[in-house]
Amino acid sequence: MGASVSGGQVPPSNSRELARELVLGLQDEICAGLEKLDGAQTFRTDSWDRPEGGGGRSRVIRDGEVFEQGGVNFSEVHGKELPPSILNQRPDAKGHPWFATGTSMVLHPHNPYVPTVHLNYRYFEAGPVWWFGGGADLTPFYPYLEDARHFHRVHKQACDSISPELHKVFKPWCDEYFFLKHRGETRGVGGIFYDYQDGSGVIYKGQDSEGPAAGISRDLGVQPKSWEQLYALAQACGKAFLPAYVPIAQKRQQQAYSDRERQFQLYRRGRYAEFNLVWDRGTIFGLQTNGRTESILMSLPPLTRWEYGYQPPAGSREALLTDLFTRPQNWLEDSTLEERCRPHQAVD
Repeated sequence: MGASVSGGQVPPSNSRELARELVLGLQDEICAGLEKLDGAQTFRTDSWDRPEGGGGRSRVIRDGEVFEQGGVNFSEVHGKELPPSILNQRPDAKGHPWFATGTSMVLHPHNPYVPTVHLNYRYFEAGPVWWFGGGADLTPFYPYLEDARHFHRVHKQACDSISPELHKVFKPWCDEYFFLKHRGETRGVGGIFYDYQDGSGVIYKGQDSEGPAAGISRDLGVQPKSWEQLYALAQACGKAFLPAYVPIAQKRQQQAYSDRERQFQLYRRGRYAEFNLVWDRGTIFGLQTNGRTESILMSLPPLTRWEYGYQPPAGSREALLTDLFTRPQNWLEDSTLEERCRPHQAVD
């Protein structure tokens, strides 16, 4: 492939190979770490081919000590025309053959005190256009403030290793993206999210030009990054996942729970399914490009439930989740959060 240019930056001639090796390596590293955490089950691997071009490697763990079900995907696909889910955001890619590679992961633990978690890092090329995207976010059901702070702290350090401006935008962008508009709530406590990072220096490229992430990005101004810096960002953030998540799972895994907590977990998992089926661009992209359906829908929880008109009891731990932990917060700097969590024994 010839050199392509996006945002004035030229990627290396072997950009596709480098990106592929990065996300494949993340899949291997993360799966090894999760198998060690679970201790009872290993990942089943399925390799698949896409008739239109490319393929992937899906890994699924089920009925483990920690994980009820989870999957870590790798894909490398290409085609002649990008689907509407991409062209609506990047019309300049229209008419060009495209290439995409990435790794994505969703884990659904047994214990309601262990959060569900998601990760995705990806790279696209389409003619003269290229970009990196990715992120990770945490969805607790019975939350602890220190868990949220730990997850955010580790990902902030990863972003800061490339540039101290990035996390300032990626954190509110995550709150914005993982938002269930029909419910008026975030999917969880967030983390980081970014997309269409093409070296142009405009950090925020989302859909809400009037939102907090867009405003912070405008205030920061243009922050150009080379292809190599954006590659290093994906690498740093991807490698931050295990130290961000494993200590939380280890801390919460042995906590006793009753059917009440299990039923609330299943109810809240319904929100996860709603987001992934209605709003998630990765799901839409996979289906629109004839990806492997089993791999695309791997993110859905194995069991869930819906309850008409449910309202958590006033003053309950379940209400704390609904009132505080599904609303954007300044997790790392807002000291008043401790006052709200302490009566529920939900600080640490």
